[in-house]
Amino acid sequence: MRLSELAVGMILWAVPLAAQDLTVVSWGGAYEAAQRRAVIAPFAEETGRSVTVARYDGTWSALAARGATEGWDVIDMLADQARVACDKGLLLALRPREMFSRAALSDFTPRRPDRCAVPQNAYARVMAYDDRAFPGIKPTGIEDFFDTERFPGPRALQRGPDGILEWALLAEGVPPEQVYGLLSTDRGLRLAFRRLETIRDDILWWSDPSEPAQMLAEGRAVMAAGFNGRFFDVAQSGMPLDIVWDGRIIGIEVWAIAASTDTPDAARAFVAHAARPEAMARLAERIPYGPTRVSAFERIGLHPETGVPMRAHLPNAPQHGGRVLVRDDAWYANTEALRDRRFRAWLARGD
Repeated sequence: MRLSELAVGMILWAVPLAAQDLTVVSWGGAYEAAQRRAVIAPFAEETGRSVTVARYDGTWSALAARGATEGWDVIDMLADQARVACDKGLLLALRPREMFSRAALSDFTPRRPDRCAVPQNAYARVMAYDDRAFPGIKPTGIEDFFDTERFPGPRALQRGPDGILEWALLAEGVPPEQVYGLLSTDRGLRLAFRRLETIRDDILWWSDPSEPAQMLAEGRAVMAAGFNGRFFDVAQSGMPLDIVWDGRIIGIEVWAIAASTDTPDAARAFVAHAARPEAMARLAERIPYGPTRVSAFERIGLHPETGVPMRAHLPNAPQHGGRVLVRDDAWYANTEALRDRRFRAWLARGD
C-alpha cells in the first residue's frame, strides 16, 4: 500500500467505530466462503467488529424489499444492478476521493469507483460440461451449447435472459463487438430468442448460482451456463468438469452501501478494507475472480489449501483465448424491463 493511500485509510480508521457491527450481503456458496476467509474475517480481526453475512439473489429489487428492514449495510452487487439501485436512491454516496488516494484511484481497472460503487472483482459467465458425457469429441465453442445433435443432453441455464442472449447471437455468428448493438434492436432480440428456441426442450432452469455446477456433478445436466469460480470449486473436488472459455462474458462485481445503513462510517471502512490490493489478492487465491486493481495481480499466488497456481484460472488470463465479451453494464441497466418482458413472453409460448 502506498503511503498516500495509507494516510487516507488512517483517516477512515480514526472514526470511533468499535461498537458498530455490520451486515454484509453476499451470494452464498463457494464465493461467499472465499469472501469470509479472504475479506470478512481479516476485517473483523483487524477492527474488532462483528460482521453478520446475509444472502440475496443479487437484484436491486431485493435491496429495495429487504435492505432497510433487515439492516443491510454493505452489499456485493453486479455493476449494472448497482447502477439501477443508485439511480433509485437505494445506495449511499461513497465519495471515492475521500476514501482513496489519487494513486489508488488510478490503480483500479477496468473501472474506477464511482458515486455509489467500488469495483472489487472480475468474474466470467462461462459454459462448462461434464467430460464423462462426451467420451469422443468435446465441446469447444459457444455454438456447441446450442448443438443438441452433436452434444445431446440437458443444459443447465439460469431462468432469465442474462448471458444467454449474448451467447445466442455469438452462436449465430455475430462478432462480439456487435452483440450489444444488435441486442438493442427488435431484430436482434428476435434473432436471439429464435436461437434459444432450438434448445427449449433441453433446458434445466436454475436460480441459485451454486446449482449449475451441482447439476453437472450429479449428472442431471451435461452442459451448464454459470460462473467460472463456482465451476472451478467443483472441479477441484475431483469432478471431471471442463470449462469452455470461448464466449465468456466478463462482468464486474462491486461493493455498495445501502442508503438505509445505520453505520455509514463503518460501512465505508469495510469497503476501503475490501478494496485493498492485498484483500483482492487473497480472494483471487481462493476463488478465480480477477482483482480490479492492477497492483493486486502481482500478489496472487497459490490456493492456500490446494496449492493450485491461481493466476492461470482468472477469467482474463491470456491463455484462455477464444471470443470474449465484456458485460455492458449500461445496456443491462437500461434494458432490464424490456429483457424480462421479452423473456417471460418467450417462456409463456412454451407452456
